[in-house]
Amino acid sequence: MSIHDFWTPFSLFPFLNSLFIGISLASIFFIAALGLTIIYGTMGVINMAHGEFIMLGAYTTYVFQTFLGVPFLICLPIAFIALAVIGLVIERGIIRTLYQRPLDTLLATWGLSLILIQGIRIIFGGEPKYVGVPSWLDFQIEANFIHLSGVRLFIIIFAIVIGAATWFLMYKTTMGIRVRAVMQDKEMAASFGIDANKIYSITFAYGAGLAGVAGALFGALKTLFPDMGSGYIVEAFLVVVVGGIGLVGSMFSAGILGELSSIFSYFTNETFARFILFTLVVVFLRFRPQGLITDGTTRR
Repeated sequence: MSIHDFWTPFSLFPFLNSLFIGISLASIFFIAALGLTIIYGTMGVINMAHGEFIMLGAYTTYVFQTFLGVPFLICLPIAFIALAVIGLVIERGIIRTLYQRPLDTLLATWGLSLILIQGIRIIFGGEPKYVGVPSWLDFQIEANFIHLSGVRLFIIIFAIVIGAATWFLMYKTTMGIRVRAVMQDKEMAASFGIDANKIYSITFAYGAGLAGVAGALFGALKTLFPDMGSGYIVEAFLVVVVGGIGLVGSMFSAGILGELSSIFSYFTNETFARFILFTLVVVFLRFRPQGLITDGTTRR
């Protein structure tokens, strides 16, 4: 193998296109990590089943679209509600009893992820499933150096909308104030009459719902498999740990990781790009373990 088989020489237009693809990757990373950011940032729960929540959102969309003929756009709120209900049940039934035991929480959610994978495999089998792309998203942008599908453009726009909506919810509403109060000091928040357990339940349900929406979007992008969640959970965790525990930090880290991944893939290949990216993340965390952006929050 020569160096030219491994290393792609620089060329302006293909490189600019890779930067644009990086924006698409960043939006996928951000949507995949958003629910995890909310849950981990508020509750300190390392939810190893987050990828399987994404998978359940994709299969929920598949069921409603294939068997009930529900349009794709309507499937997005349905996936959110379905996973929010599932998340609420899991928080009340499993997570709530393990709040003071982080290692047990990690193991319990990991076991839950295996149960969800096997459950979906029993119900739907291991064959690939597909979510239909609506006709109004079935187009391709071809302009100079830009080559982008309609689905990827929709995901970029949706990432901006859902990120802005979550920011508004967290920073401009009474519920958001209560959530941030519990994040900063649970006991102090309780002294002001804030029910931390209720906040935890709502937060976990909201985070799970966001994962469901992510699954619905990713289902239109890729084939559905019972273990498809594992393909997103690594990037989601990278975004959360690099960005810190806040929403803004996750947005910046998703952008940086998406662009770096695309640039490294352009010059080498996807496998080596992931190797470089993971190495850089480890080095970064060695010198800044608190992440990119910290707002002085101390989780109690």
